[in-house]
Amino acid sequence: MTPTTLEFTKMHGIGNDYVYVDLAREHVEDPARVARLVSDRHRGIGSDGLILVETLPPGGSAELRMRMFNADGSEAEMCGNGIRCTAKFAIDRGLATGPALRIETGAGVLAIETHFDDGAVVAATVDMGPASTTGAAVGARMPGLGPETSTVGLDLDFEAFLPGRGEAVRAAGLDPVFSLVSTGNPHAVLWCDRPEQLDLAGLGAAIENHAWFPDRINVHFVTVHAPDRVSMRTWERGSGATLACGTGASAVCAAGALEGRTADSITARLPGGALDLRYDRESTHVSMRGPAVEVYQGVIDLDRLEEHA
Repeated sequence: MTPTTLEFTKMHGIGNDYVYVDLAREHVEDPARVARLVSDRHRGIGSDGLILVETLPPGGSAELRMRMFNADGSEAEMCGNGIRCTAKFAIDRGLATGPALRIETGAGVLAIETHFDDGAVVAATVDMGPASTTGAAVGARMPGLGPETSTVGLDLDFEAFLPGRGEAVRAAGLDPVFSLVSTGNPHAVLWCDRPEQLDLAGLGAAIENHAWFPDRINVHFVTVHAPDRVSMRTWERGSGATLACGTGASAVCAAGALEGRTADSITARLPGGALDLRYDRESTHVSMRGPAVEVYQGVIDLDRLEEHA
């Protein structure tokens, strides 16, 4: 049997890392399988998921198409850190020209402005599109929450929502008022005084898979340090704890502004680094700026990888 090899590039945006594949050069028959294999941090390449990059014909609404698969093989609509790296991947390889380009995602076509140093893309600013805050937009099935009901500033009964965890979340200073925001994919934004005391894996998984969220949800625990400065810990749907989440930071920006907890422009500090974000109240769009880094390129034998999975 001929080995199934795959050319790839490992990239990250403030530690949120993905394996990138150029579909003009490679055929990926089963992206979910490939995502699970390459994402394994012990037996694979190690990543938060797989991103496939496709060059589109000229004259359309976008120059590129990006598909993103989580570490568990599930496909997500969008990835904020991933789309910045997609822009770098394409421009540095001559697949697209910069500095401005448009990328088609599962959440629609997004506009990106790339920033260069010594001829290479080092960062990008992304118009993340509208931050949506209705029950229908976030796919929530909460008691009393209708499709058009606002999901900003919701009251949370910890004992009813997370039975047996009420004392633990109160000890960590978790605020019972929270928001649900869709920035292409769904996010739960919870505010916390002492995030270091939170059981991120336990709480994150419990909320991600809660019956209120039939399509699962990304979870963020956020501390406000100043009107323009927050820090956050993230539990990503399908990937678990990650060093960063661009769509999540965008959701935090919108939620903070709409709840009156933060200014419209903030810097969000995540475990992997910082992102600069701005919420536009008129358009409801969020703008996000952050770095894009290539780590290395390689070739991997997927059949051999699966033998040892």
